[in-house]
Amino acid sequence: MKKGTAVVGFILGLLLLSGGPMSHGALQVGFYRGKCGFADVEAIVGGVVSAQFFTDPSLLASLIRLHFHDCFVNGCDGSILLDGPDSEKTASPNQSVRGYEIIDQAKDAVEKICPGVVSCADLIAIAARDAVFLVRVFCICFPLEQSGGGIYRVQTGRRDGLVSSADIANVTLPGPSITVPQAIAAFADKGLTAVDMVLLLGAHSVGVAHCSFLSERIHNFKGSGKPDPSMDQFTVNTLRSRCPINAIENTVNLDQNPFSPLVLDNSYYQNILLRRGVLQIDQELGMNRFTRPIIANLANSVDFPARFGAAMVRLGAVGVLTGTQGEIRSSCRVVNKAVKKDKSG
Repeated sequence: MKKGTAVVGFILGLLLLSGGPMSHGALQVGFYRGKCGFADVEAIVGGVVSAQFFTDPSLLASLIRLHFHDCFVNGCDGSILLDGPDSEKTASPNQSVRGYEIIDQAKDAVEKICPGVVSCADLIAIAARDAVFLVRVFCICFPLEQSGGGIYRVQTGRRDGLVSSADIANVTLPGPSITVPQAIAAFADKGLTAVDMVLLLGAHSVGVAHCSFLSERIHNFKGSGKPDPSMDQFTVNTLRSRCPINAIENTVNLDQNPFSPLVLDNSYYQNILLRRGVLQIDQELGMNRFTRPIIANLANSVDFPARFGAAMVRLGAVGVLTGTQGEIRSSCRVVNKAVKKDKSG
């Protein structure tokens, strides 16, 4: 491991030593402390994530999205990582999900030092927190208090699920054209509030969207032959230049602020108030009478990083398996029975 990434891993490890005990149900901060001898599990994962982060800063959005897509289906149980012809990975909403190889590398690293102890579900949660941490610390485009997504202490103690279904993922994961009432209901079904929803969608201040997700909105909204009238015309022109009708595989930044497309900040909410939301659900949040006040509050707030971190903790507690439930996978891509069968020939 390079010296720089080792230092980052050490800093990340210190996060779980700060503050008093913190728990959410059966999860707790520092769950692995002392379970792997003197090894610091979170620092090991931090080293892996930081090495990749400096190569590809878009890793931040990928790992947050991976965490969200895992938790929203069967709960935060690592089921999105399982391979198979009908696994969650093959579901339509997961076709553009990235970051699997980072979790594989983190799993290999912890298994060498501490085999059979750290769950793949926890690795996703730790890696998402680490990516958020890295942007907050190393982005120099804004003052520290204005950039990043909040240095929050990740809770661990999850175990891995045994089931992964594309059918369940297809009907459970909310799509970009979902209405605000439908989105509120979908999040409520996971025990999350409308405020949690708006905070978590703030992750759209980083990352990209494929043109296929917004082509109708900017070219032929509801069959009108015109763009969505709720979108600012300058934004329409900008997006059309990047997404001509046949260029559905091109991508655009979800945050149309040219100064912070890789910074998890509140410019996402500011853009919505300016009618520059890229996805339909983004813009509708600013038009709905229940969510617009939340959007306005966050657009003018300085505490978005801390609030985003708290929402990530609440997301990470959705439907977790703990105690003797599930298993601790040897490989994140297959359940243990499959691993044992493969090894036995």
